[in-house]
Amino acid sequence: MLKLFRFLKPYWLSITGVLVLVFLQTICDLYLPTLMSDIINDGVIKGDTDEIMRIGGKMLLVTGAGVVFAIIASYLASKSSVGLGTILRNKVFNRVESFSLNEFDKLGTSTLITRTTNDINQVQMVTMMIMRMMVAAPMMCIGGIILAFNKDKPLTIVLGVAIPALILFIVIVAKKVIPLFKIIQSKLDKINLVLRESLTGIRVVRAFNRIEHERKRFQDANEDLTNTYITANRIMAFLFPAIMLIMNFTSIAILWFGGLRIDAGEMDLGALSAFVQYAMQIMFSILMFSMMFIMVPRAQAAAVRINEVLEVVPEINDPEEGAECGTTKGVVEFKDVSFSYHGAEQPALSNITFSAKPGEVTAIIGSTGSGKSTLVNLIPRFYDVDSGSVLVDGVDVREMTQECLRNKIGFVPQKSVLFSGTITDNIRYGKDDATEQEIRHAAEVAQAAQFISEMDGGYNHEISQGGTNVSGGQKQRLSIARALVRKPEIYVFDDSFSALDFKTDAKLRAALRGEIAEATVLIVSQRVATVLDADRIIVLNEGRIAGIGTHKELLNSCDVYREIVYSQLSEEEIA
Repeated sequence: MLKLFRFLKPYWLSITGVLVLVFLQTICDLYLPTLMSDIINDGVIKGDTDEIMRIGGKMLLVTGAGVVFAIIASYLASKSSVGLGTILRNKVFNRVESFSLNEFDKLGTSTLITRTTNDINQVQMVTMMIMRMMVAAPMMCIGGIILAFNKDKPLTIVLGVAIPALILFIVIVAKKVIPLFKIIQSKLDKINLVLRESLTGIRVVRAFNRIEHERKRFQDANEDLTNTYITANRIMAFLFPAIMLIMNFTSIAILWFGGLRIDAGEMDLGALSAFVQYAMQIMFSILMFSMMFIMVPRAQAAAVRINEVLEVVPEINDPEEGAECGTTKGVVEFKDVSFSYHGAEQPALSNITFSAKPGEVTAIIGSTGSGKSTLVNLIPRFYDVDSGSVLVDGVDVREMTQECLRNKIGFVPQKSVLFSGTITDNIRYGKDDATEQEIRHAAEVAQAAQFISEMDGGYNHEISQGGTNVSGGQKQRLSIARALVRKPEIYVFDDSFSALDFKTDAKLRAALRGEIAEATVLIVSQRVATVLDADRIIVLNEGRIAGIGTHKELLNSCDVYREIVYSQLSEEEIA
């Protein structure tokens, strides 16, 4: 957790102010029992009303000053802790944004969400408590012991027995609770995972009538978390009653032995009153410390999880000196490329070699799991190759900055993703400074203009989160428009026409021909009809190239391609 406190540097002035104000507040709190002792000895016992009013007024001033110090200290502590939370959220988000897809696969989306929200909230809350309670408690405890010792040395023996007993009990409870709080954070991840899957997959859940199954899954995860909380809270439930019991027995012991000393003339009533208050302040400071033991273990577990994210070194990084973007424009080359996913027994791609040039359409076809999407994901460097090299404009993609590389590419992923906002916002996502004319033109080429015009608000129609208020085909066309408005050197369409009917597919490809005539185009598809007119078709089979050529050439030379064609087209269509 101490590693995270380095991010508090911008708030050093506020933290210094908190420390000073807490110190002043503690002095005020410790000075009040002395004034109480004086008012009893010099005012109440002697019956001096003027002295009571004078010392009482001083007590009111000290109390008022303590309240002001406490309010300002709380404000500055809140400001610093919330600032730390803001910095941590930005740091975690920026680090996650730099992850390659491999890091996402290893950590998982649900745990990243929990770490960015719940875990940081835990650290933020404890930071404020540390600045207020953990700083004040030792000062109060030490100051109280010194002043109590000055009031009556023999009576401090009672504190010498009570304080170690209290500390020992707190340590025993903490040892049992700390492991449970670490487990709680992982169980929160599980709840987040189940809830996220149920919400994102609600259509599938309802279509297969699995609502009760999902309820059971969530109930099991919820009960698992609840039982762990109950176990931890049962242990913690002993803490406060035990502390109060020790505090009350301490008060009884002080009053008992103090009364005997007053009878013997070795102590006055004011000193006994002050000693009782000092004892309560000492015990209360230890109580505050025990409250920290409730929060710190859980925050420590959360801090470890946050540090795990911040300390992950992304596999894909920009070189120290990025190479020039190249003189040629839009040339993509694969040279003996092999790639395996993390933990996979077999490589997803093996010895892939080909090139794609501007003005050409290169299609990639193959059966499910043959490595089509994996291949095109290597071009924008979502993954790094195991061996070989991927070149764009004659430069290895690992030697280019990711920004330079991806500015050259208009990528339409296999799963169309839309963001909450208007249709215009979603298309403009591909190019921040796109004009209204460019947006409309891109939509027309993508065959999206007609359905956009029929929507309420047209281009200002609001897209819901995940694009759930548009159909699959509409999402694909808007995703294609987003890539077209970018006007890149290289277009990558990863099975981006699968949700389109054949008529719309044909219209879209015809419109694309004129729009992307000077660009390099790579199309991944399982439809033979989509790749028929491609200048070059690459056939993948089990991660290897089974054939490269035009449609006619592959019909004669490639058995894998011929099987795909005969499974989709009739003999008349093939002829």
